[in-house]
Amino acid sequence: MQRFSMEKRREGACIVLTPTMGCLHDGHVSLIRRAREKAGQDGIVIVTLFVNRTQFCPGEDFDRYPRTEKRDLALCREAGADVVFIPAEADIYPAEAGAKFSSFVDETKLSKGMEGASRPGHFRGVATVVAKLFNLTQPDIAIFGEKDFQQVAVIKRMARDLNFPVTIDVAPTVREPDGLAMSSRNAYLTPAERKQATILSRAIALARKNVVEKGPLPAAKLKKIVATRIALEPDAALDYVEFFDPDTLQPVKQAAEGVRMALAVRIGKARLIDNGPL
Repeated sequence: MQRFSMEKRREGACIVLTPTMGCLHDGHVSLIRRAREKAGQDGIVIVTLFVNRTQFCPGEDFDRYPRTEKRDLALCREAGADVVFIPAEADIYPAEAGAKFSSFVDETKLSKGMEGASRPGHFRGVATVVAKLFNLTQPDIAIFGEKDFQQVAVIKRMARDLNFPVTIDVAPTVREPDGLAMSSRNAYLTPAERKQATILSRAIALARKNVVEKGPLPAAKLKKIVATRIALEPDAALDYVEFFDPDTLQPVKQAAEGVRMALAVRIGKARLIDNGPL
């Protein structure tokens, strides 16, 4: 993979990367198509399919995470990918002669709250595998989705701090007609849970409505309003809701226009996340 990309760069091709964990859906397809547009006719679009063990916390769904390689390859082909890179875990985390993989990338500021607090070590795994994929695929541009807002912020900071010559391009969240953000983990939902899962986007709309109609509100008060509404869904359990500055990711005391909201909710076996501006 690395040799191929270096050769293409020497030929002057623009390389655009779309990293994924597979189990592709229409949101991923939109990222690949965006990559195709960015790469142009003569560029190279690379999609990676790799379920990254190091970003899963103990007790999470690594073993049961959906793996649909054959379908993923067909979608990549239809969306305009030139290369699909599917490494083995031993290739990404080598342990030759019993020497265990021991080098990690750890962003220490933007990764601490929200997903970082709820899933300790998650972003260390994300930053490490993305850094490795950048080195392996040598992209000029890498495409990520806005649904993972904190993840994108961490990757942008890592790329800046470690001088990766990569432009991070952020695509808007792709949603189902009823507002649910597309996610591979939506596959875990039963029909009844699927109806309840729209509570994430409805909670963002509720918070936005309160701020638009009433003006700035104490973040603590708005959190209670959101939590009370989510609690009405029988299978929903709020993990966290946060109101934060979109540039620094620091929590704010006043929820106002310009502030961003993020939340994580467990519904049945699925843990779903979403975010949006107020």
